[in-house]
Amino acid sequence: MEPHFISVLPFIILLLAIAIMPFAAPKFWHNNFQYVSLSLGVVTVCYYLYISKGFEILLSVEEYIMFISLLTALYVISGGIYIELKGLATPLRNTIFLAIGAVLSNFIGTTGASMLLIRPFIKTNKLRVTNFHIVFFIFIVSNIGGALTPIGDPPLFLGFLKGIPFFWIIDKVFIKWITALLILLTLFYIFDYINFKKAPIEIAEREIKAKEKLTMSGLYNFLFLTIVIGSVFITKPLFLREAIMLLTAFISYKLTKKEIHLKNSFNFFPIKEVAWLFIGIFITMTPALELLRLHSKDIGLNSPTQYYWFTGVLSGFLDNAPTYLTFLTAAMGIYGLDINSIQNVLQFIAEHEKHVVSISISAVFFGAMTYIGNGPNFMVKAIAKNQDVDTPGFVEYMYKYSIPILIPVYILIWLLFIY
Repeated sequence: MEPHFISVLPFIILLLAIAIMPFAAPKFWHNNFQYVSLSLGVVTVCYYLYISKGFEILLSVEEYIMFISLLTALYVISGGIYIELKGLATPLRNTIFLAIGAVLSNFIGTTGASMLLIRPFIKTNKLRVTNFHIVFFIFIVSNIGGALTPIGDPPLFLGFLKGIPFFWIIDKVFIKWITALLILLTLFYIFDYINFKKAPIEIAEREIKAKEKLTMSGLYNFLFLTIVIGSVFITKPLFLREAIMLLTAFISYKLTKKEIHLKNSFNFFPIKEVAWLFIGIFITMTPALELLRLHSKDIGLNSPTQYYWFTGVLSGFLDNAPTYLTFLTAAMGIYGLDINSIQNVLQFIAEHEKHVVSISISAVFFGAMTYIGNGPNFMVKAIAKNQDVDTPGFVEYMYKYSIPILIPVYILIWLLFIY
């Protein structure tokens, strides 16, 4: 049974709460955000179970368990790896750091790269870290960097599971990836250069006195990261993959020395915050995605341009992974093809390559538009906040950074490669 449009209200309310409450009532939100998220999720569950008589909501819970298990495992394991960069945190060094993070995200995922690198990135810039450092880290490492492989970002992994060949995406999006990445790295360098020049002389002197040095501890946790990444490819039986991830994280946590956790200022609050907020997001966005899937033909989506912009805009607010799958399903449905048939998927990417490329890069790139567009975004914000780094709020992030910086980049990518 098709959900009623009013069923989208809990999702809208939750988005507004995430955007407004941290400023309007910070103390209340800090103490009660989990109850707000869970209550709105319960409303949607009740709607599906008692009014629409549908059990589609169970799929959202299943996807959430997969999502939060991966994030938890990567968060805990990366928290056991200590990386410290000493020396002068120049704009060039910071830019190279982000570029390395972007490449690394294709091998251990945007979540893995973000959790591994955000702490040393904050520490190496601790004397002058500001909003744009965190924002550009999210842009580059947590999102756009992971557009080359199915491991890189959840939307692409879903496409791989449906039958898109592993290396197909690299060949089709590399030029678009490097174009967007070079633009953002250049902009970051300019912003960081201005920030560096404004820094008090004593800060520069303190950094210069510290000799260039790279320190790493807890390297055995890279083995646990490898196990988690490898387990991503396990599909049956249900939740075996998640059990392996969580067990690996538990072993890692127990084996890691306390001094490493102390150096990383490691605690479980950031992952708890993400877990509570995203259970509400995954559940309440279910009717929104269902309505979108059912009415994609009514909207008149049929061109790569339309898929690029519609997938992109909604990926920033509905989590990019399910949005990607929804639009890919809708695009194939228009041509009478079934996304659950590998043969149909291979036929579609051969005959309508530009549709798949538009949906793929849009879902990955636009995931950077808001904190909830991609899982690592909120994690990075939570870790930065936990380490007393000033970070922009939900709305400020958009009007001050993502809209004025990213939208021109996305327009350029569209004009050069999609239009």
